[in-house]
Order: sequence, then structure tokens, then C-alpha cells
Amino acid sequence: MKKNIFSRIPYLLLFLLLITIEVLIACFIKDAFIRPYLGDVIVVWAVYCFAQIFLVKRYSPYVVCIGVFLFAVFVEGLQGIHVVELLGLKNSPFFRILIGTQFDWNDIVCYTVGSLFLAGCIFIRKKKRKSAQTERCL
Repeated sequence: MKKNIFSRIPYLLLFLLLITIEVLIACFIKDAFIRPYLGDVIVVWAVYCFAQIFLVKRYSPYVVCIGVFLFAVFVEGLQGIHVVELLGLKNSPFFRILIGTQFDWNDIVCYTVGSLFLAGCIFIRKKKRKSAQTERCL
């Protein structure tokens, strides 16, 4: 049981770091690249880390990565049907920021880039672990 709890701590710390970065980007950066594009890439990593706090060792990291990507696309689709307005939340800054109000294909491209980068990190991490296990056997 303790081992399972300790495996969640890195994801919690990464989640807190990434959310802090997202908030700093939202509050202080008003450019044409970091806020609209890099912010969307980073949010995929933050949601992945948040999910892994609860799902680590229950599902393959690749399955969680795909789930996060699909969730991001789903939320973007909700923006496309103007769900904030449909739910009567258009005057709520919290929900306008949380869900978003404008569908943009570029956001889906950013979610894809973030997910592919994440999948690459998972692959490299698994390869390093496998290599380390092989070295111990020799």
C-alpha cells in the first residue's frame, strides 16, 4: 500500500508545478505563441498528471494518455456547441475559463502535440526501466 502512495507523489508534484506554470502564463504572458499554443500543450500534461494521481498502476500510462487526449478534444467540442451559454454560465468567469468559449482546430493540434510528446516520454521512461532491469540481471 505504501509503495502505491509513494508512486503518486511525483504526479502530484508535477501537477502542481504545471498548474502553477499555466496560471503564470494566463496571468502574465500576453503573446501570440506561449499563451495560445504552449499553454494548450502544457494543459494536456497537467491533466495527465492529475489523472495519474488516482490511476497510477491501474491503467497503462498510454491508456491514460489517450484518455486525456480524448477528454481534451471532448472539452473543445463542448466549446464548439457553446456549452457555457447553453448551461446559462456565460456570466461566470470561472466556467468561461475552465471550459472555454471558442472552438479552435489549433487547440486540437496542440493537444495532439502535447499527447504525442507525453507518449514519447512514457516510451523513453519504459525503455530506461527495461534497460535497468536487464542490467541488474546480468
